[in-house]
Amino acid sequence: MKRRHKILITVCIILLLFALLYCILVNFLVSAALVPSFMEQLEAFGRITDESYAAQVQTSDIQVNRQLALNQTFEWLKTAPAQTISTVSEDGYILVAEKFYTPGKNESDHRWAIILHGYTGWKEEMYPFAYWYYKEGYQVIVPDLRCQGESEGDFIGMGWTDHYDCNLWIDYILSQDAEARIVIHGQSMGAATALMMTGEENLSANVYAVVSDCSYTDAYSMFGDKVTEWFHLPAFPLVDSARIALLLWGGYDLADASALNAVAKSNTPTLFIHGASDAMISSGMSEDLYAAAACPKELLIIEGAGHAQAQDKDPAAYYGTIREFLQKYLDEAK
Repeated sequence: MKRRHKILITVCIILLLFALLYCILVNFLVSAALVPSFMEQLEAFGRITDESYAAQVQTSDIQVNRQLALNQTFEWLKTAPAQTISTVSEDGYILVAEKFYTPGKNESDHRWAIILHGYTGWKEEMYPFAYWYYKEGYQVIVPDLRCQGESEGDFIGMGWTDHYDCNLWIDYILSQDAEARIVIHGQSMGAATALMMTGEENLSANVYAVVSDCSYTDAYSMFGDKVTEWFHLPAFPLVDSARIALLLWGGYDLADASALNAVAKSNTPTLFIHGASDAMISSGMSEDLYAAAACPKELLIIEGAGHAQAQDKDPAAYYGTIREFLQKYLDEAK
C-alpha cells in the first residue's frame, strides 16, 4: 500500500514537472515570436534573420531599385515637413507615429494615407512609401505598431490589437480634417491589420480604400507555420497553448486575428498585391483573400518578387496600379 502511494506521488510530481516545463516552453515561444526585446536576446534570432534574408529574391534589378528608392527617400527626408505625434491605446500604451504634411495645402484636397509596417518592423522602413504618397499629394501618417519601434506594448498584436489601435490614427486625421479621404496601405502584418479594420462595422466612412501588400490570411496559421519553421516544433498543441497564454497575458485571441474573415464582411475597396516568389507568405494567401473579399477589389501579382519586394521588382507596375486604383476610389469621390 505504501509502495503504491509512493508511486502515485512520484507520478504526480513527474506530471507537475512536465506541466511546468510545458508552460515554460509555451511562454518561451510566445516571447520568442511576439516580444522583440526578447527575440533579440536569442541566438536563434540571428539564424532566423539570416534565413529570412536568404529566402528573399536577390536579383540586381531589385537591389538597384531598392537603393534608388532609399536614396530618393533620404534626400526627401532632409527637407520634408514632419511632426512626431502620439496617442494612447485603450489599454494604456503610448503609440507613436510620424506625420508628413504640406504646409498651407489646398483645403479642397483631403487625401490622407496611413502606412503600416510589417512584423517586427518599424515606421522608418516605410518612409519610401510615405515619400511616394507625399509626392502624389497626400498627407501621410506612418505609425510604429504596438510593441515595435517607439510604440509601447507587451506583445506584437499580429494585426488584431493593431487594427483597434489604428482607429486612433483615423481619429487624429479627422480631428485635423473632417472631410478626409483616407487610404490605408499596409505591408505584410501591416496589410493584415488594414484588412482586419475593413471587417469592422464601425470603420470610419472616411476610409475610402485599402492597399494590402503581401498579407497573410490569419495569424493562427502564421504562428503555427513559424513555430515549425523556426523552432522545428509541432504546431499542435503548442499554438493552441499559445492562444491561451495570449488570452491571459496579451489580452487577445490569436484565432481572432483573421484577415480572411474580415474581408468577407468588407465593403472597402481593396487592392491586393503580392510577389509571386514570396517564400515567407505565399502569394496564394492574397489570392485566397481576393477570392473571399466581398468588397470592390483588384489583384496584382508581381512575378519575380519575394516577400515585400513587389515595389522594388516592378515599381512602375506597383505604383502605377496603386495610382489608378486610388484615382478610381478616392479622386472620383470628390
